[in-house]
Amino acid sequence: QKNGVSNGTLYKKTFIEHFEQAPMYVAVLTFLGFGVGTIFGYLRDFMRAWGLEKRNVAAEREQQKDFVPLYQDFENFYTRNLYMRIRDNWNRPICSVPGPQFDLMERVTDDYNWTFRFTGRIIKNVINMGSYNYLGFAETDVNALKTVTIELQKYGTGICSTRQEMGTLDKHVELEKLVAKFLGVEDAMVFGMGFATNSMNIPALVGKGCLILSDELNHTSLVLGARLSGATIRIFKHNNMQSLEKLLRDAIIYGQPRSRRAWRKIIILVEGIYSMEGSIVRLPEIVSLKKKYKAYLYLDEAHSIGAVGTTGRGVVEYFGMSPDDVDVLMGTFTKSFGAAGGYIAGKKELVDFLRTHSHSAVYATSMCPPVAEQIIRAMKCLMGLDGTTQGLQRVRQLGKNTRYFRRRLHEMGFIIYGNDDSPVVPLLLYMPGKIGAFARRMLEKNIGVVVVGFPATPITESRARFCVSAAHTREMLDTVLNALDELGDFLHLKYSRYSKSSHPELYEETRFELED
Repeated sequence: QKNGVSNGTLYKKTFIEHFEQAPMYVAVLTFLGFGVGTIFGYLRDFMRAWGLEKRNVAAEREQQKDFVPLYQDFENFYTRNLYMRIRDNWNRPICSVPGPQFDLMERVTDDYNWTFRFTGRIIKNVINMGSYNYLGFAETDVNALKTVTIELQKYGTGICSTRQEMGTLDKHVELEKLVAKFLGVEDAMVFGMGFATNSMNIPALVGKGCLILSDELNHTSLVLGARLSGATIRIFKHNNMQSLEKLLRDAIIYGQPRSRRAWRKIIILVEGIYSMEGSIVRLPEIVSLKKKYKAYLYLDEAHSIGAVGTTGRGVVEYFGMSPDDVDVLMGTFTKSFGAAGGYIAGKKELVDFLRTHSHSAVYATSMCPPVAEQIIRAMKCLMGLDGTTQGLQRVRQLGKNTRYFRRRLHEMGFIIYGNDDSPVVPLLLYMPGKIGAFARRMLEKNIGVVVVGFPATPITESRARFCVSAAHTREMLDTVLNALDELGDFLHLKYSRYSKSSHPELYEETRFELED
């Protein structure tokens, strides 16, 4: 389906997202494929149990036969019988910078993907369509990395301490001031790991007696942080404002279960760009709802910071909104900035509270100085503080590449998900047998792709996920598109019934008024 919104009150431009449904026969054949795979899985397990086939997986010891199974239970069934058949498409080791092209170490298997061995051959100049290198800052240019080299020689590689002890350097203070300035907020705090930025800080902000309203497609780091917090969690349908408003209204009316007391806090957890769907959060409507019902908003901009917005300042800038509309701004440096770590930004009171109460600040080792300098140089480039317009050019080039790549895929007849401006482009494969065939054939054409299947996606929605980069040239994208056109015909992947989707809206749009 195609969901287009043009609401003069909230949206300053048309908001278009594509979620076309596949024909019914595709869903039937997908379930049939999993069914056949499951039947053969049980047959293989039977043969292993009777010694007719070699057992390659971990097995229970005879002394533990009366214990609850540790390995050979149904949770492991999918891994050993279905995933193992296509395992060669993941964890491929590369041996170069993950730029627009990379070098890949060739490996082969002699036992149907149970083990691998390296051939010693290097596959050169594979077009990289899988890394989150949105702005092309994952690079090895000597001039670009000059300041990083200087900081490496000055500080070394590690801190060996936490932020609260001996681990706060002048580079961290400089970076935090720069992040706050970049985002237009009062203060910011940086952390050495992006995943932990969510999972270790959400428990510091909410706890027992609080309510978390979480989008059903939120990243695992948000889900883990919510679970660790001890707060009550309720899920709303992806980007569905009617579902979110119903939960907010019920939370206000009914309060906590049993006691009916008012919730201590209500916090909404959303992402800027959803990394598996390619969709962009409906931020204006969510801000309207959070103001209407007096809730807090936690926005994860891991994939959107640097990638969208006129100057790369994320979805807040993309929608022309104020950073003050979002209570907790979170993002990572692992994607657009070609580094590692994450940040939380907002009001000074919020950041000061986290400096004292964040588990990551208390227990985790600080961000290493060369990484901090890499983020500083990339952010200064985006802000134009390096005296060039190179950062702005990268943001614009990413937008051009994204729209061109998505438009061409639509025209070819593929079903792709997400927003027209999202550099995350999921191409639907559906059937389990096509996951491995797609990735292997693309690698034969010197194109590296990421394929994703159940349980990371719904069972009927296996996909290839492309990440467009500003570093991709038009020639690279055309090479990939030509290969996809050919492979789409060979594997029968062009399921779209509309070259340019014109579907009814996913749900009726409700108009929300922004309140002061």
